[in-house]
Amino acid sequence: MMAQAVSRMPGFLSLCEHADPSGSRISTRGSFPLGSGDGRWSIPSQRLCIRPGGRGFAAICASVKNSRRKKDSSASDDTQKLKVMADYREGNDATAGVLEVPEAEKDADLRSNGAVGFSSNGSSHLSEMAVERIAQGSEKGSAASPGIEVDSVTEAELKENGFRSTRRTKLVCTIGPATCSFEQLEALAIGGMNVARINMCHGTQAWHRDVIRKVRQLNEEKGYSVALMMDTQGSEIHMGDLGGASSVKAEDGEDWVFTVRKFDEELPSHTIQVNYEGFSEDIKIGDELVVDGGMVRFEVIDKIGPDVKCHCIDSGLLLPRANLTFWRDGQVVREKNAMLPTISSKDWIDIDFGISEGVDFIAISFVKSPDVIKHLKSYISSRLSTGTIGVFAKIESCDSLKNLEEIITVSDGAMVARGDLGAQIPLEQVPSVQQEIVHLCRQLNKPVIVASQLLESMIEYPTPTRAEVADVSEAIRQRADALMLSGESAMGQYPEKALSVLRTVSLRIERLCREEKQHESMQLAELSTSLPDRISEQLCNSAAQMANKLGVDAIFIYTRDGHLASLLSRCRPDCPIFAFTDSKGLRQRLNLLWGLIPFRLDFSDDMECNILRTFALLKARGMMKSGDLVVAVSDMLQSIQIRKIP
Repeated sequence: MMAQAVSRMPGFLSLCEHADPSGSRISTRGSFPLGSGDGRWSIPSQRLCIRPGGRGFAAICASVKNSRRKKDSSASDDTQKLKVMADYREGNDATAGVLEVPEAEKDADLRSNGAVGFSSNGSSHLSEMAVERIAQGSEKGSAASPGIEVDSVTEAELKENGFRSTRRTKLVCTIGPATCSFEQLEALAIGGMNVARINMCHGTQAWHRDVIRKVRQLNEEKGYSVALMMDTQGSEIHMGDLGGASSVKAEDGEDWVFTVRKFDEELPSHTIQVNYEGFSEDIKIGDELVVDGGMVRFEVIDKIGPDVKCHCIDSGLLLPRANLTFWRDGQVVREKNAMLPTISSKDWIDIDFGISEGVDFIAISFVKSPDVIKHLKSYISSRLSTGTIGVFAKIESCDSLKNLEEIITVSDGAMVARGDLGAQIPLEQVPSVQQEIVHLCRQLNKPVIVASQLLESMIEYPTPTRAEVADVSEAIRQRADALMLSGESAMGQYPEKALSVLRTVSLRIERLCREEKQHESMQLAELSTSLPDRISEQLCNSAAQMANKLGVDAIFIYTRDGHLASLLSRCRPDCPIFAFTDSKGLRQRLNLLWGLIPFRLDFSDDMECNILRTFALLKARGMMKSGDLVVAVSDMLQSIQIRKIP
């Protein structure tokens, strides 16, 4: 009977194959029976949970009387079925069992603490006294009932506009001279910045260390959860630092000299240093030199020793350490680029710096093969005693596209660096390649950032072009996890306005996608092959489908490793996803994933206690109200529940 009851529960694996032929006993290796034909186990405590571990059923973490009660047909009306999450898998897969507990014993043992009660239909609820006690204890910050940590901007938005108003697309801001003060960083955080990016192409380690510490101070003192991403320079051919100037304008018709020579004194006028020693030998007269993905173009007109004389044919702004590519007969010349290492000696020094500073993500430039990512992840693991750092592959070269799926599979995420990518493939191919990368990342459950020239005109002007807004809208429609500002926030004159444009456009297009039911338009392929991973995946798919069909207000995910949270984000449900974790570092990393609102909460071993305490804390802070409907998912018990806030 018990096995049949379990098999009928939606979303869980059937236990029928583990039942005795009589159907009265569940049999597993090294386990005890949950029920038998002549009696029942009695559960005198409210805390009843099955912890993962071992093979078959794990031990029940509850006070269980080791006694059998005689079967009494007259007692059948006094029993009630309680759901017990059982560790069924050979890993972390869970199913649900059902225990029958006498109503009188439940009244005596479960209601006695005044915290959890049962309604007439058997569903658990918080008493008003419990809500008040938990909320008061949390607000005081007591050790017994600690509070909940959430981004202060998100909290204000939830209070003012409700669940559905929250922005799902995350925003990354590159920090530079225009945004490096504490006040400027706080303004970006208030404006919606989820991730602060530091670009190791510019500035010194001391400068970047100062930015990192200001972001950390902002998180600790102001209640934000801004993550930190470090972007390596890479070893492609690029310009020098322009003699300390922040930018230089190249006009049509001007002649410039590109050289590999070193200068002890100030750079001569209209002279640019190049980092690649073989530059003058490899380039030919008549070649086209493209700066920063096409922002400025030159034609090579002469070569004199180490100097290459060029004529400006497309004017624009030259930035320090901008990437250089050269074209010949309509094709990009990249043979020498392919010979350069993906991670340069400078990059390794910067990577050590990022590890020591505890950044959340490291983005690697010009990734050519998956082996580079594997090697770096292995190196990071050997250097870290605790925690983890996500490794993102920047897709910005033809070599990256050749090995795209293999690179993304081994990475923790990807960045579509459209500026450099557009310098190596025909411009008309950039939109389709972007869409391919975004969709592939979602299929493989990897977060993806769309970057480069989103609002390029806002470096100088307070409003974007309509074409730029349309470009941003398309990236949001493709359901990219994040959008990134580069020069707009690093050195632009209007960084806060540029961020505001991304935020408002995201909110509008996301609402339009929900109205169009866009969640139904993309079929997700099955990711996993092992049974534990397949159960996790199906659990999240089912939770997202239930949330969409029932129109719930939010999905709650309780996670210690973030895996189920990422699977839920992959589904792109209509409602926001509240991700609760007990790890500060994981909370910040989850802030990059589409639709996730990360909270930090100290977990109890009792999952029901975690859920009830969450309801009380969110209600006490005005982020939820009675009657709100949520889907609750846990990677600790691998369960789905539909709960109404009491």
